[in-house]
Amino acid sequence: MKGKVLVKGGTVLSSDRSVGNMVGADVLIEDGLIVEVGAALRSRGAEIIDASDTIVMPGFVDAHRHVWQSLTRNLGTTASPTVGDSYTPDDVYAATFAGLLGAVAAGITTVVDWCDIPGTAGHLEAAVAGHADSGVRSVLVTTQSDTEPDATDRLTVASASLDVVEANMQSIVSSWTKIRAAGRRIHARAGTRSASGGEVAELGRRGALGPDVTLSHCCHLNADDFDAIAESSTRVALVPSSDMAAGAGSPPMQQLIDRSIRPGLGIGEERLAPGDAFAQMRAAISVQHAVLFESKLAGKGAVPNLLNTRDVLRYATIDGALVAGLPTITGSLTPGKHADVLVLRADSPNIAPINDPIGAVVWGMDTSNVDWVLVDGVAVVEHGELTADVQRAMDLATAAQRRLAAAAGDLAGSGADVS
Repeated sequence: MKGKVLVKGGTVLSSDRSVGNMVGADVLIEDGLIVEVGAALRSRGAEIIDASDTIVMPGFVDAHRHVWQSLTRNLGTTASPTVGDSYTPDDVYAATFAGLLGAVAAGITTVVDWCDIPGTAGHLEAAVAGHADSGVRSVLVTTQSDTEPDATDRLTVASASLDVVEANMQSIVSSWTKIRAAGRRIHARAGTRSASGGEVAELGRRGALGPDVTLSHCCHLNADDFDAIAESSTRVALVPSSDMAAGAGSPPMQQLIDRSIRPGLGIGEERLAPGDAFAQMRAAISVQHAVLFESKLAGKGAVPNLLNTRDVLRYATIDGALVAGLPTITGSLTPGKHADVLVLRADSPNIAPINDPIGAVVWGMDTSNVDWVLVDGVAVVEHGELTADVQRAMDLATAAQRRLAAAAGDLAGSGADVS
């Protein structure tokens, strides 16, 4: 399909204020790039995707996911996850391929993959192969500083840092200096412990923060930390469902909103959380609403405004692209950007009739509404079906899961309550 494609007649939510939102509009794609967005566009020889009765928007950006853990999907908090050091490169490939196909099927076109599994260069090469075969756009965040996977048109390489904790402060600054010298983006976990607070502000005082840094989680940071993030334009990736399910804390929505910090949204661990962006958007907005309603019930004055669906949708698209370091590549239906496009059915019983398209996406839709997904103008989902070899992915993942469960001395699928 990577030639001329015309996505025709949909309700377009562009995530670009200069383009705007339109009803009955078209998106023209040529050679993998968005050429034009508007009404009644013409293009000879273009393949037509009928987008009537749909919402057309940028693909979701998953700002933080541990894709290799997809073999432990839905085990929950009481089950022991498969031990990472038991993985072979083949297991990493199976987990990555199947995990990313799940993301694509949910309308996610870009994934920031924290590939922090213990292993060799062979494990990392297997993850890269899984990314390539899935068709998704990705940022591979690696802990292996001595290994440099080859970047491609759809694969960017970044570096995972030590967790931001006080004891590691000098090591963190030294590590980040080396990462920057290598030209890589920095991703680090921060505020993951209840005793956290002040470490990010200290990094700010040392001049280590900046827009090339993405901090994930951030549940237990203090006001000084958030001030330092805002002042340095450091990026934030939230994993609301995963953190709350793990008891790691609630996403710091109001602290970010008060400082005009716009986060991206990620899945985290599928062992604990749904693997789609719809669930993350609802978790983020619901937490903020619940906190404010509690404040009102307690009689507090000057309660901030409720987070609106337009901002949350931007968290899952263009703000996520900024957090991933790809704002000029993806995240909005902007002419000149790569054609990472999501087409959502708006005539399904779970959502019709549409009163507000943005509200429908944030509050009402789910993965069953995914109709078409394009990455670089290439269809990876057509009429709700993945174009990849799904059976092969499932067979490989099932075999890997069984082998790893046996190696851990456990039955495949243990921890599940089937009573």
